[in-house]
Amino acid sequence: MPLIVVAGAGDLGSRLAGLRAGHGDEVVALRRRAAEASSGIRPMQADLATGEGLARMPRRADAVVFCAAPDRRDEAAYRTLFVDGLRRLLDACAAPRVLLVSSTAVYGEEAGGWVDEATPADPPAFNGRILLDAERSLAAHAGGVVLRLSGLYGPGRVAMLRKARSGDPGSSRWTNRIHVEDAAAALSRLLDLPDPRPLYLGSDDAPVRERDLLAWLRAQEGLPDIPQARHAPADSGDAPDPGRRIGNARLRAAGWVPVFPDYRAGYRPLLATAAG
Repeated sequence: MPLIVVAGAGDLGSRLAGLRAGHGDEVVALRRRAAEASSGIRPMQADLATGEGLARMPRRADAVVFCAAPDRRDEAAYRTLFVDGLRRLLDACAAPRVLLVSSTAVYGEEAGGWVDEATPADPPAFNGRILLDAERSLAAHAGGVVLRLSGLYGPGRVAMLRKARSGDPGSSRWTNRIHVEDAAAALSRLLDLPDPRPLYLGSDDAPVRERDLLAWLRAQEGLPDIPQARHAPADSGDAPDPGRRIGNARLRAAGWVPVFPDYRAGYRPLLATAAG
């Protein structure tokens, strides 16, 4: 029975742990706080940022997945978790396959262009720079695979829906997203590949301008249209819309098929459950 260590069993990590347990794997799920055991999943309390509890980990596993999230959004917290924490994890548990969840924040494209795995990383902010440092650290590890995810959404992740309801018209900026269930499925798929590539991008099939997403959400809820949403100042002249569009061709070629291929498919189930 393969042993999979999921380091950071929050929303995304817990979904992945459930998928792998359903495949018959033995799963060790690391969390900062204690959790109850469930079928096929052995919880373990450990703190990647401090190293506390890592000595109790199995010394070897068939695969390790690093999908932890910092408890603060500042540079020190990011570096402590993603760079130092990844090193601590790999020192504590050896595995021939190591998956790192990174972010498309490592890209600097801001003119609406398409981005894929061949696009040079040029992070404009500290989070992208630190994640890129973690990726480079993993590159020295045989069997390391990076999955750069775009914006996660799903149950409990409804910031855009709240923004639409607030009357914010949005901007012409391109945005990208991936449903958390599809993100977990992408990680699971990469665990199953016999010879994965070192880098994949995880996003749905339909980048969308923020204003168009907000307008669609308002329309689904019967809220009045906001004209400014389609006549933003950024539309004037020949200037391209800002942001980037994330391509997922490599991940799809690896056999990943999203259940929610675009924002319409993903947000419809959320509209009935995210009232208020």
